[in-house]
Amino acid sequence: AETDTLISEMVERGEITLNAIERKDLLKCAEQLHKNTHFSKEETERLLFKHRLMAGSNRKIDRTTFRDLLHQSFEMNDDFFMDRVFRAFDKNSDGYLCQSEWIEGLSVFLRGTLEEKMTFCFHIYDLNSDGYISREEVFQMFKGAMVKQPTEEDPEEGTKDLVEITLKKMDYDHDGRLSLDDYKKAVGCERLLIEAFGPCLPKRKAVEVFCNSVFGHS
Repeated sequence: AETDTLISEMVERGEITLNAIERKDLLKCAEQLHKNTHFSKEETERLLFKHRLMAGSNRKIDRTTFRDLLHQSFEMNDDFFMDRVFRAFDKNSDGYLCQSEWIEGLSVFLRGTLEEKMTFCFHIYDLNSDGYISREEVFQMFKGAMVKQPTEEDPEEGTKDLVEITLKKMDYDHDGRLSLDDYKKAVGCERLLIEAFGPCLPKRKAVEVFCNSVFGHS
């Protein structure tokens, strides 16, 4: 009822256009989607409402709009990893986020368990989606993050060394690549390794601010 009142007020102020059928559909969608997430029904309603505001007439959030959200609300600046986060949300790979992709993605992104976040990050780092993080993929991710020092003659050598050190630390079955199991074991031993290859999770403070702005609480 509270969310329905909120929607009614915003419709009256002209901030969003929703007819009675659309409003009913939004509430019905929230009822179905929240059950498999870490959000309450009311929180899901508010997130669907935000989705509608961001999506506009297309009814889906495009890549640019989502990247703007990551940058402005979650202080993410790396173009490569912002794109990878979008792809992790975009389950059907159509270049847009529908309501279910938005809600289910945010459930992990904002409130996921360690297990869910490890799986989320692993899929971001598994660049070709073959079920492994290869030496070449680690090199590609590290290479993009490394800043070349003026005194370095061959910065790629330093990157290769870092790749080998990281694989030695995380490759538990010694096959020269990281499986999801390898990755989870490594993170289980050292929590900071969850973002070993690049930023793909929001900082706690940013999550609190976002949730307060959307839900009125964190």
